[in-house]
Amino acid sequence: MSRLTNSATVTRRALLGGAAASALIPGLLPLPSRAATGSAEFSRDAVIDMARDLATRDYTPRDMVPEDWQNLTYDQYRDIRFPRKNALWAGTDRSYEVDFFAPGLYFPRATKVYSVENNVAAAVPFTLDNFNKGKLVPDLIKTAETLGYSGLRLRTNLGHPEYKTEFCVFQGASYFRAIGIGQTYGLSGRGLALRTGAPEGEEFPDFVKFWLEAPGSDQKNMVVHALMDSPSVTGAYRFDITPGADCVMEVEATLFPRVELDNVGLGPLTSMFLFDQTNRNRFDDFRPAVHDNDGLMMWNGNGEVIWRPLANPTQLQISSFVDTNPRGFGLMQRARELEDFADLEALYHNRPGLWVEPKGDWGKGTVTLVEIPTDEEIYDNIVAYWRPAEPMPAGQQVDLSYKLTWSADAPIEPRLPKVINTSMGRRLFGPGRLVVIDFEDSPLFDDGPEALTVHTYSPHVETSEGVLQRNPATGGLRLAFNFDPGERRHIELRAQLLKDGQMASEVWLYRWTV
Repeated sequence: MSRLTNSATVTRRALLGGAAASALIPGLLPLPSRAATGSAEFSRDAVIDMARDLATRDYTPRDMVPEDWQNLTYDQYRDIRFPRKNALWAGTDRSYEVDFFAPGLYFPRATKVYSVENNVAAAVPFTLDNFNKGKLVPDLIKTAETLGYSGLRLRTNLGHPEYKTEFCVFQGASYFRAIGIGQTYGLSGRGLALRTGAPEGEEFPDFVKFWLEAPGSDQKNMVVHALMDSPSVTGAYRFDITPGADCVMEVEATLFPRVELDNVGLGPLTSMFLFDQTNRNRFDDFRPAVHDNDGLMMWNGNGEVIWRPLANPTQLQISSFVDTNPRGFGLMQRARELEDFADLEALYHNRPGLWVEPKGDWGKGTVTLVEIPTDEEIYDNIVAYWRPAEPMPAGQQVDLSYKLTWSADAPIEPRLPKVINTSMGRRLFGPGRLVVIDFEDSPLFDDGPEALTVHTYSPHVETSEGVLQRNPATGGLRLAFNFDPGERRHIELRAQLLKDGQMASEVWLYRWTV
């Protein structure tokens, strides 16, 4: 298994990161004419029927865009800009506007987009003239309105006095990203993950059509529908999106497997972790850390809150956390100071976490974490998702719903004192490795370290008795312990603080590898 190198991820930081936020400048398509573009009655049930019908037929890939579009260089593609004045619904009193991205380069198959007004869907036609083309862009075939777009961007009133602010992008396969007010784009969500980490290779379903429900003048939310297609599965998705300090998405998905899905990921998240204080010695870099997110957080069905710091291993590793009806999981960013990264351009300290809250009965399965070796920050190398214990049978309908929250912290209450940093290194005096874990301050610590019990454990090696001290820099507590790996190449570790026999911190888990 190599790095995630598909049309949606290989240039995520350079293209979607830069393009979505700045290079592909926000941009007013004329409202489509029903007579000119055709229209049809629309409902969520209609999208479900489309997905059901698709699943009864053999998978047929969409046509590729013309070769000259495919052969664009990275700089040429970035020089095709969508002006804000051409946005869908610009110049109207609607509370949202929508920009579009051109196809080509890493996006060789276009997506169809429709606007929905009064339950009637009308196509949003592709017109090259709606884009501004810079000096780098060669002459391109002005393909008819059938070409389509590679994605879309949502904007609304988020406090800027002159224009609507972008906060969400759908582009590439079934990938999408969002931010809260003032945040910087980072990790991605996905409609579905298939065979992630499997030897036979991953399959990337596509959102092949989008429907955008036209919002009212004072409407706070935006509803986006999407039709998914891939060799193994079809699906109908509904995203009810509410931006703000946090961006919240209520997701409804109806899936129709063409084949039995025995390695499927629900609520999948994709991110990047290069290094931090656990593996800093492997990278010659002026920055102390480079990552979009630094940990997988889980709130399991038993009520335990677990923090698993992310790793950039030297070999592919897959971790599975068995659970029944999980309360939530997500990839979070807890390093929140500029000096944690010393990066004035990437602003990693400002990247959101993404929390998945399942709705209904998700049954037995595992929160699965895939960590892929990488030596460059342009690659997404972290994937997390819920994998059901039982395969999804071919020919059946699978309905699920969940909430996604793009935020600085996981939206759960009540909460135990959380882990705010993990560091590791060689013991200075004696064999083995030293582990240092910092916990945030909490009233549970008011009686001092001596009132707490430290529990450290490994099924593979003996761990030392933990030493707990007050950290004057954070006000919280620091736990330090050591272990000697000997000849072992990987070791599972666990630590937690207890008070009067009750949980007094999150559960810290880590897989140490050579």
